[in-house]
Amino acid sequence: MTEKNMNIPNIPKEKFEFLQMEETLSDENIKGEAIGFFKDAMHRFVRNKASFVSFIIIAILVLMAIFGPAMNHYTYEQQDLKAIHMPPKAEALSFMKLFDGTRTREIRETSIQDKYKDSYVDTLGSREIMGVKMVTIRYDAYKQAGLSEDQTFWFGSDSLGRDLWTRLWRGLRISFLISLIAMSVNILVGIVYGAVSGYYGGWVDLIMQRIAEIIGGIPYLVIVILFVFYYGPGIIPIALAMCLTGWINTARMIRGQFFKYKEMEYVLASRTLGASDRTLIFRHILPNAIGIIITMSALAIPSAIFGESFLAYLGLGIQAPESSVGVLLAEGQKVLLEHPHLALFPSITISILMIAFNLMGNGLRDAFDPTLRGIE
Repeated sequence: MTEKNMNIPNIPKEKFEFLQMEETLSDENIKGEAIGFFKDAMHRFVRNKASFVSFIIIAILVLMAIFGPAMNHYTYEQQDLKAIHMPPKAEALSFMKLFDGTRTREIRETSIQDKYKDSYVDTLGSREIMGVKMVTIRYDAYKQAGLSEDQTFWFGSDSLGRDLWTRLWRGLRISFLISLIAMSVNILVGIVYGAVSGYYGGWVDLIMQRIAEIIGGIPYLVIVILFVFYYGPGIIPIALAMCLTGWINTARMIRGQFFKYKEMEYVLASRTLGASDRTLIFRHILPNAIGIIITMSALAIPSAIFGESFLAYLGLGIQAPESSVGVLLAEGQKVLLEHPHLALFPSITISILMIAFNLMGNGLRDAFDPTLRGIE
């Protein structure tokens, strides 16, 4: 077929003109930076308001645990027998009855001038018993005890005249330390144990799982109490006691992840190219479980704090003069009706801590869930 038969017009090339030479053409729908898995997870975590607020609350509590004990001139072991069981007093919050340093008591009306002349504030009520007029008064406990104007306790004082503010934040520091040690050991042991069990499988997995089941079948409380009894109460023994069975759940989760990913094509390709078992475990398979590891780490900390508080109630907590949140709760519940502030502030602190950690852990779990990626 010739050119004439095809009826192709003969147009000179000078007639043609290049268009859009200086413009960049792109699809508006796909323009922008690619978002990786971790960046997407962090975006979803920040968008979860409850989890993000919980993270801020935890950060504030951590800062208070670090710097709180140094905010006044008392030390955690400083005693003052004149200042036993002082109520909370803070000048900035004196408009609140909880922090005005006053206390109520029912006395004879004649005792106001005899014993409470300088500390008397107000009369709340009166009644007559056997011909004796009794009145309920509110008085300044600090003046009644003969304390100086600058000697105030923001959260009150305990049975030995020690400042509760200082002891609470130092106790929270100790509780954080115990929980971090327990969490780190549990996660480390659980990762190694679960990775080996899930990667090799077969008889290795069978034996390792039976060992874990035997250890997990022993009552946790019995193991912890015997361990603390043998080694004595302290930060390290209490933290290690929580690690005796705490790693089992982590090991099971990691084992499941290895069963899921060890037969993937990229793992088989790496094995074919001669990658060692250690490289396959820690470089190719384990990173897929990083979301679960982060989530379990966040949830393990409040569990360890609660476990330490439970041991303190049994008398196996940190020994004097050190304190922890659990020890303060155990001491405060003994005088709960007479001096409720000794249990109030530690209980509020540990309640906020437990709720915040659980909400943050739930947010991390949702953020690192690959099935939710791209979903608002």
